[in-house]
Amino acid sequence: MPRFAAIDVGSNASRLLIVQAKEPDRIRPFRSIRIPVRLGHNVFQTGELDPATIDESVEAMRTFAAAMEDARVDDYRAVVTASARSAKNGHELIDRVRREAGITLDTIDGTEEARLVGLAVRESMPLEGHALLMDLGGGSLELSEIVPGRDGAGFVVSLAIGTVRLLEAFMQGGEPVTVDQDRLVREYLDRLLAPHRRKLRRRPWDHVVGTGGNLVAISELAPEAPVVGAAPGAVPVIDVERARTLLRELSQLPAAERATRHDLRPDRADVIVPALYVVVAMADLADVKRIEVPGVGVKEGITTELVEKHYRVWDYGAEDDKLLVAALHLGRRYHFDERHAVQVTDLATKIFDATQSLHGLGAKSRMMLKVASLLHDVGDFINPQAHHKHSQYIIENSDLMGVTPEMRAVIALVARYHRRGAPAVRHQAYRELSPDYRERVRKLTAILRIADALDRAHLGKAKELTVDAQKNLLQLEVRSSQDLALEVWTVERKADLWREVFSSEVRVKVIETA
Repeated sequence: MPRFAAIDVGSNASRLLIVQAKEPDRIRPFRSIRIPVRLGHNVFQTGELDPATIDESVEAMRTFAAAMEDARVDDYRAVVTASARSAKNGHELIDRVRREAGITLDTIDGTEEARLVGLAVRESMPLEGHALLMDLGGGSLELSEIVPGRDGAGFVVSLAIGTVRLLEAFMQGGEPVTVDQDRLVREYLDRLLAPHRRKLRRRPWDHVVGTGGNLVAISELAPEAPVVGAAPGAVPVIDVERARTLLRELSQLPAAERATRHDLRPDRADVIVPALYVVVAMADLADVKRIEVPGVGVKEGITTELVEKHYRVWDYGAEDDKLLVAALHLGRRYHFDERHAVQVTDLATKIFDATQSLHGLGAKSRMMLKVASLLHDVGDFINPQAHHKHSQYIIENSDLMGVTPEMRAVIALVARYHRRGAPAVRHQAYRELSPDYRERVRKLTAILRIADALDRAHLGKAKELTVDAQKNLLQLEVRSSQDLALEVWTVERKADLWREVFSSEVRVKVIETA
């Protein structure tokens, strides 16, 4: 029976989940390991991962690697969240884990966290109506909206609110919370949550769902009274008023006494108080009295996706559609020339598909090219003269659901290099990419430059494009009822990167139509 593994390297602990699945809808847990390595220790204050903590994390990954080998896992995905993406030396952890444990660790952003958590929640409980998901980790809080009738999220936001972050910034380890510390924590939460007040209050929520280890613990310590006639195995619920009372109690106790009184692990006893602050603040802002806690998270979302892809029931088309819709929404936010963007995307995709034998890239690269093509001119909103650089900045700093930081970097750079200078190692963002991703940027940029040139006047003149890719020649046959002299001239000027990357000439043949 196929087995799949998910590794979630969080700020407070690292977790391994191994599942087995005979069919896509019959997933069963096989083994679960939690190792309390607080990777987020000091990183939110110093900006760097602690060397000793990196050592512990690498050792934990060795343990996970041995467990996966013993279980004969068919496929896995390992991710690291807020701690590594906030650290200047996060690459050191990733490099050592790959070298010493043989595990490829992906750094994911808050949007990808929210996507995976949403996938896990949908699989674990029925959601009817509007749902607010809050995933609380050691370094960040991800909020997302699930909209009825749509297989995706509404708003998604990642905030610098996490239990380890709050503990180390405002509290003295496991000591009782002072009056001043209480005030500072509440003010900090209010400041970060206030900009999202309208989103959280604009409608009554049918469900507010909380995920993360601390929320599971709180649901056990401050549960809602059982409902008479409730079905067995119902999702646990936090009673917000009981959580408020629990916060008053635990905040006045040292962590050691919290652990003894409520049978908590030491690494839970100190962070449960900051978690309670977040629960109460979020419940008050969303105006709810209960929070459902299904007990799933990032690792369950990963295994669900791995299983569905293995059994070929994963809807890749829907996944791509969501990303393209997100890109369109981003472009519209900056009032981009949508007709030009769509035209260039169509032309670039045709060239990509017809030149598969030359570039050898797959579906992921195709999607990155489409997103970069849609957004290549989005920087016009800031400054048309240097819009390619502003496009890069906007893409780098925008949330696109399902896009990893590495993919976002590629998309941003392809958009940046669609004009002016070619990809160059003197540019830091390009220099920091792996050799494989650098080569992708060069190939995709070469394609985008030609596609953009074919719509130089932004008038959609190229009505039909036929591409004939030979070993030493790319022949483009364009049908149009308008004069294409400017477009042909621009292709000649912008084909230099294509010639360099593919050792191939480019010719444009224009066929006039009525």
